[in-house]
Amino acid sequence: MGPDERIHVPVGTAAGRWRTFAGERLVVVAARTVTSLVRVLDVVPEVLRDDARVTVVFAYDPTSAFNDGVLDLLRSQGCRTMPWPQLAECAPDLVISASENLTLPPGDYPVLVLPHGIGFQKQVPDSAGPGTRLSGMVPDALLETRRAWLAVSHPGQDAQLAASHPATVGRTLMVGDPCYDRLLASGRWRERYRSALGVLPGQRLVVITSTWGSESLAGRHPGLPAELLAQLPVDEYRVALILHPNVWSGHGAWQIGVLQRTAVEAGLTTVDPADGWQQALTAADLVIGDHGSVTVYAAAIGRPVLLAAFGPEAVPNTAGWALRTVAPWLDTARPLAAQIETALTDHRPDRYEPVTAEAFGVRGQALPRLRETVYDLLDLAQPKQPARTARAFGLPAPGAAPPRSLIVGTTLTGRQDQAFEVDLQRFPAVLAGEPVEREDSFQHLACDVDEPDTRLTESATVLLVRSCVFASDDGRRRTIELLADFPGARLAAVSSENGCLVGLRDGTTLEVSSPARPCPDPGAAAAAVYTCLRLGVAPHGITVTLRSGTSAQELSLRALGPAGADQSPASRARTSTARGLPASS
Repeated sequence: MGPDERIHVPVGTAAGRWRTFAGERLVVVAARTVTSLVRVLDVVPEVLRDDARVTVVFAYDPTSAFNDGVLDLLRSQGCRTMPWPQLAECAPDLVISASENLTLPPGDYPVLVLPHGIGFQKQVPDSAGPGTRLSGMVPDALLETRRAWLAVSHPGQDAQLAASHPATVGRTLMVGDPCYDRLLASGRWRERYRSALGVLPGQRLVVITSTWGSESLAGRHPGLPAELLAQLPVDEYRVALILHPNVWSGHGAWQIGVLQRTAVEAGLTTVDPADGWQQALTAADLVIGDHGSVTVYAAAIGRPVLLAAFGPEAVPNTAGWALRTVAPWLDTARPLAAQIETALTDHRPDRYEPVTAEAFGVRGQALPRLRETVYDLLDLAQPKQPARTARAFGLPAPGAAPPRSLIVGTTLTGRQDQAFEVDLQRFPAVLAGEPVEREDSFQHLACDVDEPDTRLTESATVLLVRSCVFASDDGRRRTIELLADFPGARLAAVSSENGCLVGLRDGTTLEVSSPARPCPDPGAAAAAVYTCLRLGVAPHGITVTLRSGTSAQELSLRALGPAGADQSPASRARTSTARGLPASS
């Protein structure tokens, strides 16, 4: 046992002299896995809010294969925690858990078991033997002694349980789903969540979600996040990954970090297993999932869903199983971007209403129903203030930083006099293959000066500074320094007070400005200049409209002289030769 498990928490009658609050009832929360603990922590504070009559203590059960992270979560929340064996000494009035796999000491106190997913829709390995058991089902001993109460979210779950476990008859409580209610309440915060996650206007957020086990999405396609990032332009898409807490607990954050290292460098946001998946789901434009509950939640709040895996452990005739028959599939062997576009285009908001109807029997009433249940089991009158309904989730942790190095593709799509239209597509360089160019279509490597991979910076055609805004003269000096420090680069771009400054190796400095954005992205500014040079056009007095997906940005290019004046015609002519630029960079 670790030191936290040896601490004796005074909760018995003799401990009254140590207390400040004279609680009339003792509730023990069974903390066994992160998955189940998170669900209880989400609802118990609301159910018991402001009531000094009820004392809550957490009992840590270390017997689960997925107990890693439980103590850390308890500490982070400031929970008073006792070792599991002490439960036999404290005579609780009620035990609450969202982990059904409990071995409780003898006693006559009731046990309220909350679901930690949607219903009873998955067969999982049985820790008591070599077979499987129904997820959410308590041990027979608790049913036989009539101590256990099972909270359900849909009346159909009563019939399902009665057919497979007759002892559950009369032991279920129709509560609803507090997580689903909170997801619905969070819809108005969607744009706030997107902003916090770093999703820019015009970008789409693709969320990958996976349950645990070898037949899960993560088990079948661990490289899918990187494959998506390699095929989806960074200006048009962000990608986030939600892994079931059992994946984190079973393998460890270090292992997951190693498996997704390149994807994270390419901009993948990995969602905290204890907090944030609900916000990511609300913010998503499309969800790629499997037979886990998060995929069903995504469908229930109207998100387009693609299935990339669906394990045989899914239970037929459940809501999760129903999703399998109506959701389209992602073929990971075919190009991914086109399938995602089709799923977004073809989606109907009411597509998954039949699935939702099978999963949730009531909406918006889970917390009031749960509070009534808890106080009935405690044999206490409910507090006078009315029960709260669902609250929106708070803002999530910031999303991952965009990749520092990009393969930039530009294609000339239109030209009229000194105005050019150019399609821009940028992809993470760490996932890129060999450059492919065609007539009027070019590629180059652009790296942020902060890129730690020197292999990339030493090969870059364009060096960028995006972390600060320079005064004009300072910005010009910085571009000169960058080109001197990186002899393989041909352009250097920085943000300046009036837009962006792009320096060329022949000494030319260009100012790139936008009427819509005082300070455009230096990478986009450099892409406009690079395209002109590859076309053999002097980048002075030129307007370039860059298009990325549905977004467009108009940029004006102007050459500067030594003191900031327009450069001379002779100097401008020298830029048109694009001296030093290879045929393919």
